[in-house]
Amino acid sequence: MTDAATAANRSPGQNPVPELPLRDLPGFTHRWVDADGVQVHAVEGGQSGSPTVVLLAGFPQNWWAWHKVMPRLAERFHVIAVDLPGQGHSERPQEGYDSHTLAARVQAALTALGVRKYWLAAHDIGACVGFSLALKYEDRLHGVALLDSGIPGITLPDSIPTDPERAWKTWHLAFHLVPELPETLITGRERDYVGWFLRAKTLSPDTFVSAEIDHYAASIAAEGGLRAALGYFRDATESARKNLDALDPQRGDGHGHLTIPVLGISSSHGSIPDMAASLKPWAENVTGVVIHDAGHFIPDEQPGATADALTSFIDNTADK
Repeated sequence: MTDAATAANRSPGQNPVPELPLRDLPGFTHRWVDADGVQVHAVEGGQSGSPTVVLLAGFPQNWWAWHKVMPRLAERFHVIAVDLPGQGHSERPQEGYDSHTLAARVQAALTALGVRKYWLAAHDIGACVGFSLALKYEDRLHGVALLDSGIPGITLPDSIPTDPERAWKTWHLAFHLVPELPETLITGRERDYVGWFLRAKTLSPDTFVSAEIDHYAASIAAEGGLRAALGYFRDATESARKNLDALDPQRGDGHGHLTIPVLGISSSHGSIPDMAASLKPWAENVTGVVIHDAGHFIPDEQPGATADALTSFIDNTADK
């Protein structure tokens, strides 16, 4: 059955991944909406009349990556954490995992949720989608914060380092591109695989409790989860091409650079030492901040500092 046929046979608002237990967050509500024929899961809460902050997570996580930050932001803002197609409790389509296709579906989901304009904060793969979303839908955004991410064609290095001191941070980018082998080695060992990333890429290997590792592993082990997780990487070349095409001023639809405020959030022990510097050639209004005592998984490791950085960004750039 095709993705479209599957979606047509599902009732609107129905959870497309019922085998994965839902994790609830006090003060927030689970929502499912149709986004260009794909059911997208969002978790919504906070101040309904206040500015909207949308949150996107990356590999190997889902919306729960933001669960420590969301209550802090909800004190002042309307907060929506979205599972990308293929993540968590969103539908897992057979294809369409380049960042521009994903961005179109995220925007369709937000439109279905009645969000007219918003602030965006996005981490890892979510930041790849966030950058492309800003290119495609700049008029829908007040500003965008991008956390510790190699964005295809933009901040992602052209080559993977072989120096052992750095290679452990990026080795999986090539591994995920190999046909069939990742599926063979990961299937049935999803917890071992996911657990390695969550422990190795945090400053403190105890950041994630066992139940969280179980949850993220179960999400990838669920039907279509591994295909989607690998798809984000396997479609990275297409993501890069579309990013560069959108930025090419020689093209009719190219606009050269982003004009909305952009915040690059790095961490003291993350993957991209200076997100702001890597983004400045592509945007005219870029600021940066470094979150200390954190590795790659910044929202989990330093939720208070992350919430403060986002709040300050919004306060300093709103209506300017």
